[in-house]
Parts: sequence; structure tokens; C-alpha cells
Amino acid sequence: MVQLSRRSMIASAAGGTAALWVSAGAASAEQRSTPSAAPLDLTGHDPVALRWLEGGTPAQLAGGTTWGVPWPRGAFAPDQEFALTTASGEAVPVQTWPTGWWPDGSVKWTAHAIGDAAPRDETYRLAAGTPARPKNTVSVHAGRDDITVSTGVIDVVFPRSGDRVVKAIYRGSTVIAKDGRLVASRQDRPSTEGSPVIRAEAFTGFVTSVRVEQAGPVRAVVKVEGKHRKGRRAWLPFVLRFSLYAGSDALRAVHSFVFDGNADKDFINGLGVQFKVPMRGQLHDRHIRLAGEGEGVLAEAVRGISGLRRDPGAAVRAAQREGKATPDTSTWDSRVTSRLQYIPAFGDYSLRQLNAHGFEIHKRTGAGHSWIRVDGGKRAEGLGYVGSPSGGLAFGMRNFWQLHPTELEVSGAAGDEATATVWMWSPRANAMDLRFYHDGMGQDTFAEQLEGLEITYEDYEPGFGSPHGVARTTELTFWALGATPTSAGFSDLAAANSTPPLLISSPQHNHAAGVFGSWAPVDRSAPAKAALEDKLDAMHRYHREQVDQRSWYGFWDYGDIMHSYDSTRHAWSYDVGGYAWDNSELSTDLWLWYHYLRTGDAKAFRFAEAMTRHTGEVDVYHLGKYQGLGTRHGVMHWGDSAKQVRISNAGYRRFYYFLTADERVGDLLHDLVDSDRSFLVLDPGRKVNGSNGVFDPDPKALGVGTTTDWGALAMAWLTEWERNGNPIARTKLINGARSIAALPNGWAQGGAITYNLADGTFTGPSEKKVYVGSLGSVFGLIEVMTELNELIDDADVKAQWVNFCRLYNSTKAQQREATGSDWGNLNLKQAYSRATAYAATQLRDETLAKRAWTELRTGHAGYPDSHSFASTRIEGPEVLNPVDEARLSTNASAQFGLAAIQCLALVGDEI
Repeated sequence: MVQLSRRSMIASAAGGTAALWVSAGAASAEQRSTPSAAPLDLTGHDPVALRWLEGGTPAQLAGGTTWGVPWPRGAFAPDQEFALTTASGEAVPVQTWPTGWWPDGSVKWTAHAIGDAAPRDETYRLAAGTPARPKNTVSVHAGRDDITVSTGVIDVVFPRSGDRVVKAIYRGSTVIAKDGRLVASRQDRPSTEGSPVIRAEAFTGFVTSVRVEQAGPVRAVVKVEGKHRKGRRAWLPFVLRFSLYAGSDALRAVHSFVFDGNADKDFINGLGVQFKVPMRGQLHDRHIRLAGEGEGVLAEAVRGISGLRRDPGAAVRAAQREGKATPDTSTWDSRVTSRLQYIPAFGDYSLRQLNAHGFEIHKRTGAGHSWIRVDGGKRAEGLGYVGSPSGGLAFGMRNFWQLHPTELEVSGAAGDEATATVWMWSPRANAMDLRFYHDGMGQDTFAEQLEGLEITYEDYEPGFGSPHGVARTTELTFWALGATPTSAGFSDLAAANSTPPLLISSPQHNHAAGVFGSWAPVDRSAPAKAALEDKLDAMHRYHREQVDQRSWYGFWDYGDIMHSYDSTRHAWSYDVGGYAWDNSELSTDLWLWYHYLRTGDAKAFRFAEAMTRHTGEVDVYHLGKYQGLGTRHGVMHWGDSAKQVRISNAGYRRFYYFLTADERVGDLLHDLVDSDRSFLVLDPGRKVNGSNGVFDPDPKALGVGTTTDWGALAMAWLTEWERNGNPIARTKLINGARSIAALPNGWAQGGAITYNLADGTFTGPSEKKVYVGSLGSVFGLIEVMTELNELIDDADVKAQWVNFCRLYNSTKAQQREATGSDWGNLNLKQAYSRATAYAATQLRDETLAKRAWTELRTGHAGYPDSHSFASTRIEGPEVLNPVDEARLSTNASAQFGLAAIQCLALVGDEI
């Protein structure tokens, strides 16, 4: 059905020639271009049903929504158009673009976008066809100094340079907001040590690059990059992506910054985005709105006219309360109008969410005067508004209370211009303190550090616990409104800001498309399957609910979970070395995403989404000497000295990219293509390989491992190849797999094995030697090989990998017969039951299939069949807050989850 392009034919030829390495310099311009395919016969391709992730029909979108849909190999050409309709058949304007390709050039993933003005329904149908065009299309005008994006409702002007990220937002001829800036401040000492003198300085974001990434007709994306500056210092590099949708008055922003300061001297005490908002009308016609918890809304005016000693009249009070223009003052009670000047005008408001369990609202008449407390609550939705009946700006931050300490601030609303600020780090909180949490405790030598590892499981090394290069991403939404919204309308905006609606395709469709390897939708067709599904649900629910019970929130922490549990204290081991934050150890991210894929559950998606936003940013270095590496689990996300590619693993983020087309995560994935260069900078085995710290790397003979290391690198290359990116990714991916398979024992080969940085090939002994580590395949190697074997169709690679999978949990006699020696006393046998299941499927071996289930149920280093997933409630005075306690650990849960999911998918009928 697909006419192969030259690129596709090269891929197919390479896939069928097992002994031929791919040249690193052989990629032509044609290979770099978008794969082409002839028009396809679309007969028999049924429309794909879509629904909203949270169900129902959302009242409001965050400007619009963008989502991804997978397609089976050979189904569609990359330039295939798609049409979207509601369940009743009404056409919905949609924009489509490919985000992933199969090796034959057919499209693997498409992204789609609709705007807030589009017809809305509970479900939609996506099918091949000509898309409807929106009434108001997005247009982009690129000038010499500015780029202007028009949605048909608002015009947003982005300057190409200078200290503003947005010049102005117009609604018609009215300036709703202007002078959008990034602001940051630092102090030279922490807030908590009682220093008598603290020096602070403020910085402003300066733009160095502006690029249009999409230009409509439904969605436009503008990428803005720069650094925060004051005087000669330029630091805290940032990326801001603005998305605008046809017919919408919203501006969505994804803000990312990298900490590149000195943890001992740079204590950030404020980080925000602010706009100037021109104020119109009388003070009593200027309005403030702040969203509280749930549907709660604080609705006030700068100068209130209710509750006074004299009443202006019911119509006047009602109009102000509703955010409408009040009747002409000549119609008021004169006892009020003659004394308006004596009513205080409160031009400054602040909603402060300094922790996850409480916010307070304060207001004041202006600088130089005291703040008075307005009200408070628990968890604010994170949206504010300042304006008048003729228009204003709503400004908000997603995960507002989860990413505390945060703040929404309005200042100067009683003057000509108000300033609306979203504080991603509130200036009213203590400054960020990113210093390492202990002094090393005498662990100066490798021997002493290994002794420390034996007691706290922390891999400490002086100077390695640095945050220099870690990042954080925050999602923001701004609405340029034509009038002050009603309280109900504002509540709808707050809900869209807090939980942006997302369209999804079903688990059944996603599974049928053949993406993401071995998994299948939930299946309760037999009692044994239903019992296992119940265990998977209970285990996932327990870990998800622990987030709230244990308050795993905060700017740098939200999205991660803890590694191990201390039953004596009835607490997770938050302060014990390597048992604290999980940092993706043993592929927790993979487990959460596969759980979502098979269930389609909204809570599962949001749990995995938060982890992706965290682990891909905070646990990974984005610049500096450790760029491309992640940090092993520990008390601080960047604290452990083990900096490894197994943690920066692209396999943990690619789910989110393809399901949402999120450009920021796309950037992170692309950045990992060259992460094998990190082996020129740091020797991961320096404490155990006898080098005594001497490191003289040879680019042609690097010490890259063929399992844990290569599996993580392979995930980055696979993703880049899928996205039709840098052709070196495909080269290194295939060369790596083939050269490992060419070793006498493949992935079980021991001895001196080296890696060539130029082309991704491995070289090792010609005689059979064995080295197998239990952790080797549990950081995504099993999953990447499952997918790779279906893409390159290389008989030798598949045979060696199937042999490895068959032998891991086999008898020592079987291992000796196949590889020359046994594999020792291996751990994590329950985790590797999925490897056995894969071998059983490939070999069509019923005995192996039954062995896989025996291995899963025996539960070695995991959960045996008799293990209870029930929890016990622990309350005071035993604990600070009531919590549920279960005999579960994150490592065991992640690997049991992955093993059970894949055994069900591969050998489910043998359960």
C-alpha cells in the first residue's frame, strides 16, 4: 500500500542485512527529509473514536487542545489529511501534523489541534478526509522587529529582542495587556540562617531568539529563548513556548528554566511572569477575581460600594458584584456619590500558596501601607483576573498548589496600569536553598564512599551533589477577556487552567496501532486475569494516593515519589540516602505510563504526566559537565554522585510526547541523542573498576555498558529515528544492536567490551565469556528491544535477544550449555518473567509461557502470589497525619507492574 521513499528502502535494506554495519557518514539529505509515501487506499479504515480524558464535555478549554493518535504501520502517508466531527456529525476545524514515522515511511503518530471556538461534544470521530477550516484562522506576520500572531479574536505581538517576551496583547484595537516580562531575584544568603545582612538583586529576562514553530490554521506556536540579566551577569536560561488557537482569546505558555548558578551563593527568592494591564473606568468599575479551591471565586472591586453605611442602590450593588458596568452615578443615592473619595481603593491583591495545604489572600491600598487579610482556604486553582467591564487579563498557573510556594499578585489596580504577576516562586517564601544537605561526613576516598553506600545506600562524592544544570517547567495560561467574567465563567476558566482538557483515543485503538511494545488493554475475561488486574489497580492506587497523604509536593519535588518505606517510623525513607526520592529507579515512569495505556484512566494519566514533567527536568542535567545525565535516587534529586544515562532515559518521556505532542518534552528527547558523549566526561564505574579516579577516555573505545547504558541510549535513538530527526540516531541504534548481537554471548557477553562514539558499534572478545547484571534490563532494555525487533527485522539480533530472555531465569545447566558458564546467582527473577514471556512468544514455546507465569507468581525480589496488596490505616498519635500503610516498595511495584502487564499481553492465555 505504501510506495517506499529512498529513505524507507535504505531502512528496509539495512534491516535485512544483519552483517552490514551502517556508516555514520552515510546519511544523505534525502534521509534527513520527511519520509514520503504515495496516497493510500483508505477503504476499510474506520474513524477513530476520541473522548475527553476526564470524561463529559468541558465547559472551557485552555485556548484549545493538542493531542496525539497512533496509526498501524502502512495505514497512512505522512501527508494524509484528517477530518474531525462531533458524535452528531458536525465538522470541527482541526490542524494535523505527523510526529512519528514507521520505517516504511508511513505515519506512526499524528498530532491534532482544535481551538476553543470549535464545536464541543463528549466524543468525536477522526477519519481520513479534508479538514474543516475555522471561521477565524490563526495567522502569523513576521516583521523585522516583531512577530504578530492573530487568532481572529486577539493579536499578540512578540518582540524579537529586548527585555519583553510579549510586547502587547490586543483585543480589537484595545490593549488588554502589554510589557510581558520574566522577572527573577536572588539573594546571597539563605533566608533561614539569621544573617544580619542579606544582599538581593533583581533580574529581567532578555530575549535572544524568537522562532515560529507553527503558523496555523488552527494552532500557532512561538518559541522564545533568552536569559535573565542584570548588568554584566546573564544567567537562568529560559525557554517560553506560546501556543495560540483559532478563535480563542487565550495565550498558553510553557515556561522552562535551567538553574546555572552557584548553590552556595545564589538563593532565588522570586521567579515570575508579569504583564502590565491598562486600567479603564472608575475605581468602582475595576474588578479583581481570584480562584479558590474547586469552584470557589473571590469577586471584588478595587473600590467596593456594598456594605457601606449608605446604600448606592440594589442595581448598583448587583452590577458591581456581577462585574458589569455600574449605572451612571447620577442614578445612585447622592449620600454615596458625594463621598466616594472617602472609600478606600484597594489596588493591590495577593493570593499566596506557600504550602500545599493552605493559601491566604491579602490586599492593601498601595505600597507603604499595611496588608489586610481577606480570606483563605486550602488549595487554590491558580487563576487571577484584573480588569473592568471593557476587558482585562486573566492569568494563571497550572499545578499552582502542587508546585508551591506560588503566588498570584495584582498591584497598582487603582492607578493607570495594574501589574499582574504569576509567581512561580513567591517572594514571600524563604529563598530556594539548593545546597547539598550534609558535609560529607569524612567520605573523602572511594573506599570511604563505598562504606557510606553500605549503610545509607547513598553514593556520595564531594562536589557531585550540584544542582547546576537542572531545570523546571511550568505551564501558564493567560486570557485577554473582553469583559469581566461572571463568577461561574471565571470558575470554568480556572478549571481549564488547573486541568487542561485533553482528547484521547482508546486503549483498544492504541493497542491495535502496535505502538509501545508489549501491552494490552485491561482484560478481566477469566478469574485469574481479573485477580491480577485487581492487584495492579490496588498497587497503582496505593502509590498514587501516597502522594497526597505524604504531601509529596513543592517546586522541586512534585511529580516524584519515594523509593523505600520505613515501617518502624510508618514513613517513607525521605532522609535516608538512596532510599529517599525515587528518580526513575527501576523504571517507575514506564510502569505508570503502561498502566495508563491499558486503562485509559484520567488519574493514571495525570500521575504519569506529573512524573514526566519532574523526572525529565529536575532529575536530569541540561547544561554543564553532566549534560545528558540523570542522577540516581537520593535525598536530593541532584544529590547522588551516580550520574547516569539510565536516569535521563528518553524511554520514560516519549509516551507523553507522542500522546500530547508537547514541544518541550520533544526538545528534551532530542537533547539526549548525543548523551553517549557524556562517557567522555565521566566514568560511571570509577569507584569499582580499579581506575582510582584516573580517566583518559578514548572516543573509539569507551566503557559503555551493553545493557543498562546502551538500553537508555537506544531509547533516545529509537525516538529520534521515529521522529525523523538526526540520522545518526538510526545509525547508532542499528549498529549497536547488531554489534552486540555479534558478540559470542550477545547481551550476556563478558570481558573487555568497548564502544565507538562515532558510529555506535561495540567491540569485544571473540571467545565466550559471561557477565550478566540483574539491573541490566530493568531500565528499559526489555522494552526497547521489543520495539526494535519489530522495526529492523534482523534475524541475528532477534535470535541473540530471545536467547538472552530465555536464559536469564533458566537453570544454570542451560546457561552453561548455551554460553559456556552459568550466570551466577541472579536477582529480580520476577521482573525478568516478562523476558521469559517474550522468549516464549517468539519461540512459540508453551513450556516457556508457563514458566513465565510461575516466575511471576513465585515473586523472587518482588511480590509472590500470596502477597497482600491491602493497606492498613495508621492514625495519631502513632503518626503525624493519618496514612495508609502497605507492604509495597516502589522498585518492586514498578517491576511487578511491568512484568504482569507484559505477561498478560504476551502469554495471557497461559495464566
